[in-house]
Amino acid sequence: MRPSALLLLTAFTASAQPFHLPTANHFVLEPGGEEKAYVGTVGKPWITGTFGCIRTEGWQMHEGLDIRCLQRDKRGEPTDPVLATADGDVAYINTRSGYSNYGIYIILRHHLEGIEIYSIYAHLREVRAGLKAGASVKTGEQIAIMGHTSNTHQGISKDRAHVHFELSLLVNDHFADWFRQTHHGERNDHGDWNGQNLLAMDPREILFAQKEQGARFSILNYIRQQPELFRVLVHDTHFPWLTRYAPLVLPNPNVGTNAIGGYEIACNFNGIPIALFPHAATDFTGMKTRVKLLSVNEAEYQRNHCRKLVTKRGTHWELTQHGAQLIDLLAF
Repeated sequence: MRPSALLLLTAFTASAQPFHLPTANHFVLEPGGEEKAYVGTVGKPWITGTFGCIRTEGWQMHEGLDIRCLQRDKRGEPTDPVLATADGDVAYINTRSGYSNYGIYIILRHHLEGIEIYSIYAHLREVRAGLKAGASVKTGEQIAIMGHTSNTHQGISKDRAHVHFELSLLVNDHFADWFRQTHHGERNDHGDWNGQNLLAMDPREILFAQKEQGARFSILNYIRQQPELFRVLVHDTHFPWLTRYAPLVLPNPNVGTNAIGGYEIACNFNGIPIALFPHAATDFTGMKTRVKLLSVNEAEYQRNHCRKLVTKRGTHWELTQHGAQLIDLLAF
């Protein structure tokens, strides 16, 4: 193949597949390969190592994929290289395994289609020597070695070694300030990179969508097409999501030339704002609270309720404490 043709093929492949597997475990993308792809929770099937409301009878959220190791040393410790899923830069590294359920972990920042996507690689054995926050990385570049680090009481046995892999959106880059104001006396060892400040998407679904759609795949369309769980009206006009995820802000012809007073926000079951619509200041006349719940998709709630963001009391839906905190953080 001529060099020019090879470059063209490489460019097409990169465009068609913005995200790549973070390890050599290609069973993730092979139908029927799930047992070899994922590590389930102790005594549970492989499905509990995937994304969503898949633990504790559907009431516990798992925000990533637990991808099984393929290689071990003589002591049975994992040796699989962990790879950057896409071009980007290092946003954060935690090397103190006792400071997080995720043990040693890395967060990378990726710029795709005008928005920021963050990938997380957790339970690592070690971070690549010399890798620092701010460093640029390329797709497929080794960033760490797989492990089983964690600070949980039960821990992760080496026979269950895996990398926990997430694709997430960042809620607010003033998280540390919000946390100090709302969680008095509680520790926050990771500043703005606290897990509460990242809302995860399903990496397995994204990887399969890429494979099926090729160059037609769009991460923006993927987010926009997420099923809506609830919708709120927020009386606020300045918060970071509006600029970081500007393509998710959609026009509202009813605003016209009126001053904007806030936004109607549609969220999926994990709390991701999938669409935001500006509202005129006059739409908030007489509104007694900063946030008003407008609607709930009850069918989606029945399918995915583990984040406990909304609840029904009699015939009346309302935001739970978790849901109210999420919207408060979003608009902080």
